[in-house]
Amino acid sequence: MCQVGHLDPGSHQKVLMKTGLILLIFGHLNFITGALVHGTVLRFVVTRQDAMSLQYVISNTASVITALLTISCGVTALMLSRYLGPAALKWLLLTLSTCSSLCCLSCLLGLAVAIGLTLGNQGQALLALCADTNIALAPVSRECPFDPTRIYSSTLSLWAISLLLELMEIIFSIRCLLLPLDLLRLLACRREHRRKVSLQAVPAESPSPGQCLGLLRLDSVESAQL
Repeated sequence: MCQVGHLDPGSHQKVLMKTGLILLIFGHLNFITGALVHGTVLRFVVTRQDAMSLQYVISNTASVITALLTISCGVTALMLSRYLGPAALKWLLLTLSTCSSLCCLSCLLGLAVAIGLTLGNQGQALLALCADTNIALAPVSRECPFDPTRIYSSTLSLWAISLLLELMEIIFSIRCLLLPLDLLRLLACRREHRRKVSLQAVPAESPSPGQCLGLLRLDSVESAQL
């Protein structure tokens, strides 16, 4: 049953605003983290023959795209917190939050696999383009397109930060998914409540002329008997 008193749309405004701001912050941080990894390392190591480097690039690129989707979800939540009326905005937030949750979960699994592969091969796929096997001498080599002295630990640290951000995005995207569901259920409950009120406000039917004539005859018979 619908309980209209327990579903106040005004109570959702603050929650929507806070959730939208958090999604905006996490989305921007995840976008910056993924862009740093891709711009400093992955754009140099990707090769079509190496399946591991392709997995790195696909996981990181998907994380960046998902960050943009999370930012869009946060902007929509902020708009809905200000304008609760349009039902199309509620359905848009419901769709974006659902897609964001699923995409973040996929990116979370992809980044976890990338971290596991990097730890397993000690970063050999990241340093494949560097001719020198001695990391201490590699910075002076012209064949290495980047400085590999700390690239292994830096990439793992950025991926760990991105993994944590993806987890937080999943949590708040699911929370953002539940809010428009409550608002849509409130809209349905209000319609049902208005329908009940309109049915109760219908006046009782007046008696027909034949019924009135029968009542008059009955009253006349009773008066004659008296």
